[in-house]
Amino acid sequence: MNALTYRGYTGVVEYDAESGTLHGEVIDLRDGITFQSASAADIEQEFHRSVDEYLKVCQERGRTPDKPFSGKLALRLPAELHRQASVLARQMGKSLNQWIVEAITERVS
Repeated sequence: MNALTYRGYTGVVEYDAESGTLHGEVIDLRDGITFQSASAADIEQEFHRSVDEYLKVCQERGRTPDKPFSGKLALRLPAELHRQASVLARQMGKSLNQWIVEAITERVS
């Protein structure tokens, strides 16, 4: 699945064979933003239009739009795994946060 990006937001598109249309959704915020098009040539424009409309509505309502991600992650894990990761990070001369960022980066790449 290819992702579209615009103004810091990420959209994904799927083809609906039954209706013959493309349906998209902005995936990196709590608010629901969707878009659709009958043609691949227009889907990115519809994505941009939907994001712009979302930002406009937020402004009109005096509401701060959701940001895709803050960079902060509350993580729950078993206590023993937490201990093991913390010990390993310290043995490597790193903070637990730095170690987790490196581990996630390695998996995502």
